[in-house]
Amino acid sequence: MEAYTGFAAVYDIFMDNVPYEEWGEYIHSLLKDRGIEDGILLDLGCGTGTMTEKLADYGYDMIGVDNSEDMLELAMEKRMESGKDILYLLQDMREFELYGTVRAIVSVCDSVNYITEPEELEEVFRLVNNYLDPKGVFLFDFNTVYKYKEVMGDTVIAEDRGECSFIWDNFYYEEERINEYDLTLFIQEDASEDLYRRYQETHYQRGYTLEEMKELVERSGLVFEAAYDAVTHEEPTEKSERIYIVARESGK
Repeated sequence: MEAYTGFAAVYDIFMDNVPYEEWGEYIHSLLKDRGIEDGILLDLGCGTGTMTEKLADYGYDMIGVDNSEDMLELAMEKRMESGKDILYLLQDMREFELYGTVRAIVSVCDSVNYITEPEELEEVFRLVNNYLDPKGVFLFDFNTVYKYKEVMGDTVIAEDRGECSFIWDNFYYEEERINEYDLTLFIQEDASEDLYRRYQETHYQRGYTLEEMKELVERSGLVFEAAYDAVTHEEPTEKSERIYIVARESGK
């Protein structure tokens, strides 16, 4: 699969219900609680740069990394409009490279769930540890097995926004813990004509448990610090759908 090609063009339209403002404030609060209020921050799996822009508003010097050229083109358009000094890099998070270390790394909007092999996710975490300043902070979220199995699995989501519409079929494979997204998109090519182009994409995400994530974090060399039920300061439960983890850099 080539990640986010046709969907990139309409991603922000269909994600307009995501509370980015609330999420950005929450992420900033977790970083601020740990003494990180400025400095260089990496957004790993930044997509179209919405969260990257939000965090730049808080005064961080932002770097965004994503493996979709189409998504980064949209992120750079936002950068031109906002005038913010954000560096975007077209890289796969499984082998990303930076010019130096950073104070903190964030990876949100379930970006890590796209890493479907635990060994590869452990390598991502090793790279994170390598590029963090001493005692730097890694903050990421992930969708849980519960969410894929009980909430999203084998459901169909469809939306029509006039100039574009989509059908989103979910198939959950319990043994592999893989959720398959089959996306069918209809995007209007010319506003003056009632013509739509059809796109199809397939995406895969893996569900992880909190215990698995803790183990991968610790095996990578990072130090696990805390886990929260999404956008709260409460401990995760068996029915948590999204969990945030905070980890610290440990000796390289």
